[in-house]
Amino acid sequence: MSTALPEGQYGGPVAAEPGFDPVHESGHESGHEKAETASIGELVADVSQGLSTLLRQEIALARAEAKQSVTQAGKAGAKLGGAALAGWMALLFLSIAVWEWLSSALESRGWAAVIVMAVWAVVGAVLASLGRRDLKNIQGMERTVATTKQVPEALKGHEETL
Repeated sequence: MSTALPEGQYGGPVAAEPGFDPVHESGHESGHEKAETASIGELVADVSQGLSTLLRQEIALARAEAKQSVTQAGKAGAKLGGAALAGWMALLFLSIAVWEWLSSALESRGWAAVIVMAVWAVVGAVLASLGRRDLKNIQGMERTVATTKQVPEALKGHEETL
């Protein structure tokens, strides 16, 4: 906001009222100026308002990061659930067909069943390892933790050094 005086009716600057201080009236005081002129109640109110804003921002950040983590966990869980369902369906229908085919080729239903079971065990292990990898990639709330660690310094007035 400019501290220049507005132009008057004839194009020239309007004279300021006696006692008018554009710096203090515009609300752009430095912290030191405000501390010298404000009452204790005003200073406490300003600190309280700043702290309240900071805490609301931290909570909003935590919510956003939690939502992102939950979304990632949900996707990983869906993949694991899909892998389990697909494995079960494949095991049920394809295993019977392969088992019958192998039992006629090997002339042994027992060994045919063992071979079919081994193939599906490998498929299940691969799907489980993919789901586990996706779960390990979930980051958590990194930014919230980092900014929350900065709150004590900000409350001490050292936020410029962070």
